[in-house]
Amino acid sequence: MRGETVFKRTFNKTLDYLTANEIGNTIPSENVLTEILKASRTTVRKVLEELQARKIIKGTAAKRVIVRHAKPTEYFPDNETVATSAQVEKKFMEWMLRGDRKAGDIVNGLELTRQFGVSTSAIREYLNRFSRFGLIERRPNSSWIIRGFTKEFALELFEVRELFETRSAIAFTSQSESSPAWQSLRKLEKEHRSLLKEISNRYHDFSDLDDRFHRLINNASNNRFIVDFYDIISLIFHYHYQWNKANEKQRNRAAILEHLDYIESLLSRDPQRVQLACKSHLNSARKTLLSSINVQALTPDEEQR
Repeated sequence: MRGETVFKRTFNKTLDYLTANEIGNTIPSENVLTEILKASRTTVRKVLEELQARKIIKGTAAKRVIVRHAKPTEYFPDNETVATSAQVEKKFMEWMLRGDRKAGDIVNGLELTRQFGVSTSAIREYLNRFSRFGLIERRPNSSWIIRGFTKEFALELFEVRELFETRSAIAFTSQSESSPAWQSLRKLEKEHRSLLKEISNRYHDFSDLDDRFHRLINNASNNRFIVDFYDIISLIFHYHYQWNKANEKQRNRAAILEHLDYIESLLSRDPQRVQLACKSHLNSARKTLLSSINVQALTPDEEQR
């Protein structure tokens, strides 16, 4: 199952890469494609065989050329290209956001298993990752409890986030022009502008867009520890500070504008400009997080004052 997911995801990335090039162009060798697509040579070879069977490319290993661009219907659906762990993460975070979960709330593992359509082991594995940070605590009978966290914890976490993301952002600018990451960044830029126009009705959609944007940047690090650590960051920054509902629409609008500046800096490939944009945006995110911790610490009566 995992192998099929990797193949389908790589196939879709290859279609994006081919679409960004002109028909008749020669495509790189298998070795180069493994670097561009961040996939194994076995997977790349399987993808190339499928592309030839569909007559999207033609030729031999020595020289393959683009025959045509793929139709939208030839892409594998998103739900078939995402690993089970990533599906659980996305569904759990959506559950946290839409349900307005707070510290002290009980998480029923069996209920999430049925709701998400995944195995109990997938849920348990996902929640276990956060238990060692004290964010979620295991209880008897397949249940968990959501815990809050302190200002000190948040500041320590943010220090690591700044180190990791600054490094990743600089690494992003050094990627080759042929990297699919640039096309993904352009696509995210369009999504940001679209959401900005509809912010009054769709401001809740920012969390998902924010997650995909920062995840794209962190993936450029090619460091498994940075990529894995971002799961912790995502849970905290999207689903803890969202408890602070004050000026949520305005905050998300301001964050979108900061993202657009950030994207522009990445496209410029100027490391100094990228570092400044990254630092400015993360400073704003830190203030939002610390503000949410203060709100979280208040009683309902105090919040109304």
